[in-house]
Amino acid sequence: MRADIHPDYHEVTVVMTDGSEYKTRSTYGKEGDIIRLDVDPLTHPAWQGGTGRVVEKGQLDKFESRYGSFMSGAVKSKSE
Repeated sequence: MRADIHPDYHEVTVVMTDGSEYKTRSTYGKEGDIIRLDVDPLTHPAWQGGTGRVVEKGQLDKFESRYGSFMSGAVKSKSE
């Protein structure tokens, strides 16, 4: 195996959007650097059930109107 081909792996501090922080190891920057997050699980709609849930609901209704519900086993015709 070749020597000195891997990046330096060191400890950095990650600061969440609410100000909380934790230490982790990363190849980002240099030892002791701080990574300030703009988006994290505390604020992103994908983790918070934001607008994505509304889109999912509309897509489910559209699917069920075309193909019926898997739960009931009934299939709606296009004339309904």
